[in-house]
Amino acid sequence: MSDMRDAIVVLLAGGQGERLWPLTRDRAKPAVPFGALYRIIDITLSNCINSNLRRIFILTQYKALSLNRHIRAGWSPLAGLGDYIEVLPPQMRVSQQRRLPEHLLHRQ
Repeated sequence: MSDMRDAIVVLLAGGQGERLWPLTRDRAKPAVPFGALYRIIDITLSNCINSNLRRIFILTQYKALSLNRHIRAGWSPLAGLGDYIEVLPPQMRVSQQRRLPEHLLHRQ
C-alpha cells in the first residue's frame, strides 16, 4: 500500500445544514455538537488521522467561527513536523491569477 502521509486532504466544511435547523441556526453543520465534547467534523478528522492522512485543509464558509475555534483548540496540537490541519476561510480573488498562495504550495 502507498504511503498516505504525502496525500493532501481537502474537507468541505461550510454547509448551512438546512435539514438540521435549528441546530445550525448559529453554526455550520460540521460544528454542530454531539456527545457533549464532540462536533460532527470530529468523525471525519478522526478517520483522516487514523488513516494516516495528516495534511488537512478545511474549507469553511457558513458561520464558521465556532468551527474554527474547535479545530484550533482540539485538533491543531495533533499536527507534527510536516503535518497540519489548516482552516481556510473563503476569499475573493483580486486578480485574474488562479493559484494557491505561495505559502500553501510549498508547505512541507
